[in-house]
Amino acid sequence: MLTVRAPATSANLGSGFDVFGAALERPADVVRVERAEETTIEMTGAGSEFIPEDPEKNTAGAVAEALDAPARIKIDKGVRPASGLGSSAASAAGAALALNELYDRGLSRSELVPVAAEGEALVSGEAHEDNVAPALLGGFTIAADEGVTRVDASIPLVVCLPDIVVSTRDARRVVPDTAAVEDVVDTVGRAARLTTGMHRNDPEMVGSGMEDRIVTPARAELIDGYDEVREAALAAGATGVTVSGAGPGVIAACYESDRREIAGAMLDAFDDAGVESRAYQTRIGDGATIH
Repeated sequence: MLTVRAPATSANLGSGFDVFGAALERPADVVRVERAEETTIEMTGAGSEFIPEDPEKNTAGAVAEALDAPARIKIDKGVRPASGLGSSAASAAGAALALNELYDRGLSRSELVPVAAEGEALVSGEAHEDNVAPALLGGFTIAADEGVTRVDASIPLVVCLPDIVVSTRDARRVVPDTAAVEDVVDTVGRAARLTTGMHRNDPEMVGSGMEDRIVTPARAELIDGYDEVREAALAAGATGVTVSGAGPGVIAACYESDRREIAGAMLDAFDDAGVESRAYQTRIGDGATIH
């Protein structure tokens, strides 16, 4: 049996809707595969009871079909579904890397990105690469029509995950169809600043580049206590705060020395809003790894 650890990811990062993504050191899924005549899937771990084991309805099953690689697939979820932390992408990316190795398909990690995105399509309705790219490649990634660009960044982060469910499809429905030119200009500037900050490993630049006037305000409305959590994190030293992916996870960029205080402040703010939550003190990390 071949085992792969596939990381959680955070997409969008505020100013990079459907483009930016980052791999997180923790949490992660563990995907185990072995050859079989037909694909079967067994789910355990966080929120696994809500994930279909039918291969035709599971992201890993879609990947096995795309690679023509039937297998017994066991997934231990460390990344809760509907978290905004790339739960489906972690499973898809882990399965893609594992099955490519198991069947010696010879595809590079970059070539596996669109394969894993086919699994993502089951969840979001479209084959987005903003989560699967960092899950496979690690670091900070920019997914565009021309391909994926990777930056080997290492920015400290805090992710606070409230006990709220926000589905990817619901989060996409609230995205506005139009935007004022001044808001677009501001977002482009922020995205450029964030990208430069990733190249420089500069938490201040990355944090200020997370601001977004278009998508984030609409998605924040789906998260009870978001405004209070954001303000608490900033007051505790965060350099920037935004919705992680589709939400409800909230991600803060920061300096390493401030992570513990920021995590506590975010937890307290959610608690004050009557919402249970947990916090991960993490950073931008590596992509999926074979064990």
